[in-house]
Amino acid sequence: MTLDRPGERATMLWTFTVLLFCLRLSLGMTSIGQLPKPIFWIQTETSLLPGCNVNILCHGWLQDLVFMLFKEGYAEPVDYQIPTGTVAIFSIANMTPESEGVYICRTHIQMLPTLWSEPSNPLKLIVAGLYPKPTLTAYPGPIMAPGESMNLRCQGPIYGMTFALIRLEDLEKSFYRKRPIKNEAYFFFRALKIQDAGHYLCFYYDGSYRGSLLSDILKIWVTDTFPKTWLLAQPSPVVQMGQNVSLWCRGPVNGVGLALYKKGEDRLLQLLDTTSTDDNESFFLNNVTYSDAGIYSCHYLLSWKTSIRMTSHNTVELVVVDKPPKPSLSAWPSNMFKLGKAITLQCRVPHPVLEFSLEWEERATFQKFSVDGDFIISNAEGKGTGTYSCSYRIEAHPNIWSDRSEPLKLMGPAGSCFWSSLATGFLTWNYILNEAIRLSLIMQLVALLLVVLWIRWKCRRLRIREAWLLGTAQGVTMLFIVTALLCCGLCNGVLTEETEIIMPTPKPELWAETNFPLAPWKNLTLWCRSPSGSTKEFVLLKDGTGWIATRPASEQVRAAFPLGALTQSHTGSYHCHSWEEMAVSEPSEALELVGTDILPKPVMSASPPVRGQKLQIRCKGWLAGMEFALYKEGVQEPVQQLGAVGREAFFTIQRMEDKDEGNYSCRTHTEKRPFKWSEPSEPLELVIKEMYPKPFFKTWASPVVTPGARVTFNCSTPQQHMSFILYKDGSEIASSDRSWASPGASAAHFLIISVGIGDGGNYSCRYYDFAIWSEPSDPVELVVTEFYPKPTLLAQPGPVVLPGKNVTLRCQGAFQGMRFALLQEGTQVPLQFQSTSGNSADFHLHTVGAEDSGNYSCVYYETAMSNRGSHLSKSIMIWVTDTFPKPWLFAEPSSVVPMGQNVTLWCQGPVHGVGYILHKEREAPSVQLWGSTSNDGAFPITNISGANIGRYSCCYHPDWTSPIKIQPSNTLELIVTGLLPKPSLLAQPGPIVAPGENMTFRCQGELPDSTFVLLKEGTQEPLEQQSPSGYRADFWMPAVRGDDSGVYSCVYYLDSAPFAASNRSDFLEIWVTDKPPKPSLSAWPSTVFKLGKDITLQCRGPLPGVEFVLEHDGEEAPQQFSEDGDFVINNIEGKGIGNYSCSYRLQAYPDIWSEPSNALELVGAAGPAAQECTVGNIVRSSLIVVVVVALGVVLAIEWKKWPRLRTRDSETDGRDQTVALEECNQEGEPGANTSSPSSVSQGTSVELPVPI
Repeated sequence: MTLDRPGERATMLWTFTVLLFCLRLSLGMTSIGQLPKPIFWIQTETSLLPGCNVNILCHGWLQDLVFMLFKEGYAEPVDYQIPTGTVAIFSIANMTPESEGVYICRTHIQMLPTLWSEPSNPLKLIVAGLYPKPTLTAYPGPIMAPGESMNLRCQGPIYGMTFALIRLEDLEKSFYRKRPIKNEAYFFFRALKIQDAGHYLCFYYDGSYRGSLLSDILKIWVTDTFPKTWLLAQPSPVVQMGQNVSLWCRGPVNGVGLALYKKGEDRLLQLLDTTSTDDNESFFLNNVTYSDAGIYSCHYLLSWKTSIRMTSHNTVELVVVDKPPKPSLSAWPSNMFKLGKAITLQCRVPHPVLEFSLEWEERATFQKFSVDGDFIISNAEGKGTGTYSCSYRIEAHPNIWSDRSEPLKLMGPAGSCFWSSLATGFLTWNYILNEAIRLSLIMQLVALLLVVLWIRWKCRRLRIREAWLLGTAQGVTMLFIVTALLCCGLCNGVLTEETEIIMPTPKPELWAETNFPLAPWKNLTLWCRSPSGSTKEFVLLKDGTGWIATRPASEQVRAAFPLGALTQSHTGSYHCHSWEEMAVSEPSEALELVGTDILPKPVMSASPPVRGQKLQIRCKGWLAGMEFALYKEGVQEPVQQLGAVGREAFFTIQRMEDKDEGNYSCRTHTEKRPFKWSEPSEPLELVIKEMYPKPFFKTWASPVVTPGARVTFNCSTPQQHMSFILYKDGSEIASSDRSWASPGASAAHFLIISVGIGDGGNYSCRYYDFAIWSEPSDPVELVVTEFYPKPTLLAQPGPVVLPGKNVTLRCQGAFQGMRFALLQEGTQVPLQFQSTSGNSADFHLHTVGAEDSGNYSCVYYETAMSNRGSHLSKSIMIWVTDTFPKPWLFAEPSSVVPMGQNVTLWCQGPVHGVGYILHKEREAPSVQLWGSTSNDGAFPITNISGANIGRYSCCYHPDWTSPIKIQPSNTLELIVTGLLPKPSLLAQPGPIVAPGENMTFRCQGELPDSTFVLLKEGTQEPLEQQSPSGYRADFWMPAVRGDDSGVYSCVYYLDSAPFAASNRSDFLEIWVTDKPPKPSLSAWPSTVFKLGKDITLQCRGPLPGVEFVLEHDGEEAPQQFSEDGDFVINNIEGKGIGNYSCSYRLQAYPDIWSEPSNALELVGAAGPAAQECTVGNIVRSSLIVVVVVALGVVLAIEWKKWPRLRTRDSETDGRDQTVALEECNQEGEPGANTSSPSSVSQGTSVELPVPI
């Protein structure tokens, strides 16, 4: 910045003009004189107008100095102080025009009053608001490029004033003064810098330092690239012929015109000047025809010359139709019903829709409607199968329905599958093979059942051992049968496969940096960075085999490998790995150095091209600041060129056609001439192939997750018998083979059980059948949060918006070059994404309605490193309404406060981030503003006195201009006690009342014509107020409940001096219960009697004025009575041991006894340990006896059976087994001979084959 005369610069260095609008300016210091010059500055409150308080601070350099405050025009000091430290504070309360002027500060030593310091720098105090505000304008305009010149003109209505200019971003260093030219002043910037951008305002003042109001804030942009504009079509981008449409174009730069362009036409279609943009006008297309269809964009239109480059702009494609285009219809999870499961039909279009409709061809009267396009179809009693189609209508033309979608057939389970498949043409070899396997398993099942039944029928007379063996075999057979049932798929339908994703160690990123942009090979450093936070070490390899070096990971999880000046020995292919605890990552993309004077070869990639769709070709370089060029085989010149956009560039083919097929390559070169080029990349062949439609791809939950969360990707398609592939950042990571599926198998689930920091990224899926692949699905950006600090989210102009207006949500992060996402509570997918080169992003909500109300939050993440994201921002509530919600005013700790105590008045409401204003009845309002801090809405009052009593209310005080209505809060009466004698408080019928009965509080004061207030501990507001004619008030409480129990008090104040109340009455505790609460009983010194010692039982209750009674188990009459609750017990002849309990009654109500206390046991000298030991021994002994007796019985039985078993072992056992087997065989062969008993008795051993 330059000044008109050299003398003014010196004046600015020694004289600082300070405007009182809550700034804090510190001045310079010199050391000329006998004592060092003190430092002089001010502190003010937040008001911009007269009446604010000012503290002038003077800082000396020694202890125990005398500080003098002088004002220009006065010979004597206006104030002095002797502080204990080195800083004196001079206060000016209620700043008025008489307080204006130039002030200085001096110090001297108390013991040496002649030893003075040099005067401080002068400080000028100006009171703003006494003159009308000026206007501030920029010439040639408010947006300029660095290095260009600009004039800021401040013009007021009064001649001869001094003008001042302030930049709000740097208040202490940007205060400039100018002498006027008539009634205006020019502030000239000769060569603008980036740091000159910001918000400026100006004011003027007279010779007595009386100032004007502040001008409106003017935002100045200093940039080499225009900010992006955005364009929106209202009511919809799909328009019926003959209708009207508005194109809303807005941008962050105010005071600049806007121009509308159409792709393919060079001429400007429409223009909005600065007046129109300030009035929120839009571009208007009337009576549209097919010729109006196309892609529109809007640009800034400047009325001055500047070298600022135009950036790309958001576009809107306008579609003009007779009818809206037909939608697509798909089924999820498949188009075949499973037993007890429903199917969701999804009707989709790429633009906003008012309503969807679903039709069923088999039933003409069937019709369903949906706002989101999802229809749930069940197959109860087989009534869900059939052919469906859908249509929709848009808000702009609610009477016109679109064409129907392609029909979609839903099929039932089980036997109908074959015939329905045959009828619909989906009978494939996979299906035939599946049915053959199913049929063979069923036949095996039937055969096994027949074998089991035959064995049981033939051998039904087998003895116990053989029957047990046969039962075991049968159980194993049934287990096999159940397994066969599961394998056979008789559960109707297909179990969707869920594939767990085994995530590899994240691939690191490799790039190069240099400090010689024009000749990078003079000094080159390779960097390797990993997205995983657990990386320990990096390894750089050359040509895949040679180990170059290892480096430990830094806090940024990266490492540098300096190569220095390149030589021939450095040529080769480089890549790096990252090492973790137990794993090594995949190699990074290879960086190839091909020579000492040529740039590294870039790498090209692209998704499969689809006819008629946009295609992006990625060219990744290795050095930042390079420019990119795209070449096509057979074309000598580059087909596209892009400027320096980082280390990679994206070339776009807007509509892929046959002419775009071919081999492509890309090159990079230095930014300035003479260009230094890289080697061409490896060629990339683009061929359009016939493909299936892209699948439907989503996550079951939000794609913005915290580390450790469970994520499931769902990839589905209406096609049948497909295999699925899951991709992350273009690389295949998982697959799901569906070749053995049943008809209708059209979905796969990919599962990440526990997400890590390195698992974020761009995921997509494809499906295929033999040689035909599908188009890639739309990508899902998985963001893993809690890696970077959380951003802040602000609403502009504010969080409360009128319906139909626009609101901007600004997300401010901590780092530059991030991608931002806006989330709304209750929605699964982020509302908007935005990539930016700065550290903030603006999300625009256009024409908001009631459905846009809710909690919003945002997150930012790094796209280059696995979408590592920040913590979620603090949510902000957006209200779409024409009236602010009503806030609530309350006092803490209570609205009845003793004299001299502190109290805080809290004004709170559901809207956050908005200021509040506090009103006191018959007084001017006091304002307190804040942001999202811990003392949100607090108005503290310290050392309360009679001046603070009165009625208060509060309301919202937004810091932006808004037509939204503001409602006042409730009225709070602040009562100060301690100014009158205290009253007395009684309860009738007494302090203990049964639930449902009535109670009356009587508050007795000492002065007539008073208002009595009943209070309860724990409540912030008085319960009730009365103004009786006498000296007392009766507060009646009908049908009391348990919640009415508590501590009560009362105060009173004179009607002639409201809210100046008496001291509180004595506290009165009330119990609402059928019986008084039970007391507690304890023993001192213990519950064990010692020889010759007594025990004191202490019974304690919560109420005063009671009589206690002690009871001993086994005795009918009470043992003892006591007023203090202490009972002495002795153990003469062992009569003291046993269980005791106590209760009490009120002396005023002798018929009401409390519940007895919990029983307390007194024991003799043996104590409870001996008794416990005895009981334990008895239990153990009994168990031992039972076990021994049982064992003896078992042994006796076995001993009795032993001789007979021994005899049968030699004579009978063989016969029994042989007979049993022969009987089994004879039933199958009549007439067969059996062994005679005589042969067995003679000891003959007969062995027969055992059939199995």
